[in-house]
Amino acid sequence: MTAPFSFRLLNTDAGARLGEIVTPRGKIATPAFMPVGTAGTVKAVYTDQLQAAGVEVVLANTYHLMLRPGAERIFRLGGLHSFMRWHKPILTDSGGFQVMSLAKLRTIRDDGVAFQSHIDGAAHLLTPERAVEIQCLLGADIQMQLDECLALPASAEAVALAVRRSLDWAQRAKAAFARARELGHAGSGQELFGIVQGGTSPDLRARSADGLLALNLAGHAIGGLAVGEPQAAMLATLECTLPRLPADKPRYLMGVGTPIDLIESVGRGIDMFDCVLPTRSGRHGQAFTWSGKLNLRNAAHGDDPAPLDPLSRCPAARDYSRAYLHHLVKAEEYLAAMLLSWANIAFYQELMAAMRAAIAQGRFAAWAAATKAQLR
Repeated sequence: MTAPFSFRLLNTDAGARLGEIVTPRGKIATPAFMPVGTAGTVKAVYTDQLQAAGVEVVLANTYHLMLRPGAERIFRLGGLHSFMRWHKPILTDSGGFQVMSLAKLRTIRDDGVAFQSHIDGAAHLLTPERAVEIQCLLGADIQMQLDECLALPASAEAVALAVRRSLDWAQRAKAAFARARELGHAGSGQELFGIVQGGTSPDLRARSADGLLALNLAGHAIGGLAVGEPQAAMLATLECTLPRLPADKPRYLMGVGTPIDLIESVGRGIDMFDCVLPTRSGRHGQAFTWSGKLNLRNAAHGDDPAPLDPLSRCPAARDYSRAYLHHLVKAEEYLAAMLLSWANIAFYQELMAAMRAAIAQGRFAAWAAATKAQLR
């Protein structure tokens, strides 16, 4: 794989952006939603179903894969793409959020994060360099720097320290990635993204964004949102941060979110998203549809012969009745999680495709207003 990574804007409509990321493993039309394949699997969904739903990139997690089955083992077995039978692009997050939220014991230091595995209590040290090494062993097409992610609210001092550390770790990650490329451990089509931190402080977000710009990385993520703050605060943070980021590079909002979150964020200039919500909701009996979210546990669905969406290209949404799905959920059958997760992923892909079409046609604002009213 020698083709370089690239991004180009195809159209803009007010704040919304239509674009395309090119990687050796395929193109990614943006705005794009990445299903979360934390441990090398999008829960309850086959890779064939992802592809049929229109998914062009999935996210996998450095923290979970380094602990089980291990990055070195995956490398020996041919890399993550072969291991999980997904041959399109993969983005890996650095594991920083999971270290902060899942590890039993952790100590955040300037050199990295020392922690104990939530699986077996084994001691680990995750540094910016080790995070890059793991992601190169996995063979990720888009890799994320290690950052310090805080739950909000947090003190101004804690957020400022996280910004300083994350910028220092970004510089170290860039140097480690450059060394990996020189050694042939990272291909010319693989790239490293930086992560803007700063809580909901405009000044700290500006400091973080400006520090990353000096590193000239291939793309930028907005981290540290959707971690407890109200939606209005998240959107205000995007509005003050995105103008500082270069227009000719992808902008990725991490861990977001609901369909309305996606619409609002695309309208402000975000290109990429990931979130566990489609599959987590599916496992809990909830379905996303063009008329809003449905709880299939509700008795009202027990006699409803209609499918989730008769016009959907996804068999799970088109070919099974709400009554049957209600029955599966109430009976706690595995098939309930499988069908609803599949249907939800397909809906999210349909939502992103509709946004791309609206931006291409210069009607995003009108489309967004009508769709948000329909989804509420």
